[in-house]
Amino acid sequence: MNDSIKISELFDLNETIAADIFDGCTFPWEVLSKIGDFIVKLGNTLPESEYEKRGENVWVAKSAKVFDSAYINGPCIIGKDAEVRHCAFIRGNAIVGEGAVVGNSTELKNVILFNKVQVPHYNYVGDSILGFRAHMGAGSITSNVKSDKKLIVIKGPDGNVETGIKKIGAFLGDNVEVGCGSVLNPGTIVGRESNIYPLSSVRGCVPAKSIYKNKNEIVEKNND
Repeated sequence: MNDSIKISELFDLNETIAADIFDGCTFPWEVLSKIGDFIVKLGNTLPESEYEKRGENVWVAKSAKVFDSAYINGPCIIGKDAEVRHCAFIRGNAIVGEGAVVGNSTELKNVILFNKVQVPHYNYVGDSILGFRAHMGAGSITSNVKSDKKLIVIKGPDGNVETGIKKIGAFLGDNVEVGCGSVLNPGTIVGRESNIYPLSSVRGCVPAKSIYKNKNEIVEKNND
């Protein structure tokens, strides 16, 4: 049941330093509460030849480029060759993958960004996991709390799943493209290699290898 939204179907775990956090978990939201403690444990094992510890529970790869104006609160790991740009705001519990880009005025909180993820312009990403090479267009955000403040229910393809969690953003599979100005509503899951049209309001689950035009028009990609 709901196989398409399992961790194994969304993410290539070879493309994150955080692969071990997924052990024993079936669905991605099960990982969210573990991120902070996992970072502290992992950070203390990172080689000093490759990572510099900056302040309390913040580890930055020596090959990463972090602008002086960026704010980074721990626990946090910034991976090799990542780029954290002007006025980025990392609030804590964040893993920024190798070669990832966190852009100007982008805010992160309780997230895992796999390698090569790009959140480059005015994005908010909270309580979310973004798979390998996922990209969020300028101004697109993850909304992580329902307006009625009720617990998040995942609207899975094979039935709803009660999470018991109040704050869940979005889970983007590998190679997902999110168009500019889009809002991913709480508990949204987008399958691998799917595209979201600009200015979309997305909720529920978008199948892998599809194009989301609006809630009534989700089409399979033509790979010819």
